[in-house]
Amino acid sequence: MTLKIEQTNSQHLIFCEAIIEEMELSAKVRGTGIAKRSIEYLSKKIIDGNGIIALTEENEWAGFCYIETWSHEKFVANSGLIVAPKFRKHGLARKIKQDIFSLSQNKFPNAKIFGLTTGLAVMKINSELGYEPVTYSELTQDENFWNGCKSCVNYEILIAKEKKNCLCTAMLYEPKIALIPKDENHEKSSFSL
Repeated sequence: MTLKIEQTNSQHLIFCEAIIEEMELSAKVRGTGIAKRSIEYLSKKIIDGNGIIALTEENEWAGFCYIETWSHEKFVANSGLIVAPKFRKHGLARKIKQDIFSLSQNKFPNAKIFGLTTGLAVMKINSELGYEPVTYSELTQDENFWNGCKSCVNYEILIAKEKKNCLCTAMLYEPKIALIPKDENHEKSSFSL
């Protein structure tokens, strides 16, 4: 099976509810925390082209991830990485993560790219991309970012530890020099399962 992987646009809004449902369901199954996203919030990311989506030839969503910016675009987070259950265990998450990382570098070449995760697989992918584990003090201090953690089941732990750490591992990629030309359009690619 071949999947199309592309930058999001308004045509992908039809997948918003299914993506949000799978994010929440998947977090419950894993027993991990996840910041909940609203349909309005995710819709804006999709419309603004701040996401990568994988689709089947029958136009079924297979995977997704989006970009968030913080501190006046000095920090970028690749968030909400999710693969639909029947497409897991084939390397699709790695391909989506590579593409969202590339899109982030193209749109925000001078930004530090970071992520918070409890998943070992995501930590491995991040390491392959050049991220390094860091303390929370290395991340954006934008209060709106931390407010996003309020819907996570582990938020009380974060607050009790004065936002210095939590159950998530913080990982950061710092650009060496902005060598990547700014290209707003992510090329479509394909991925075979």
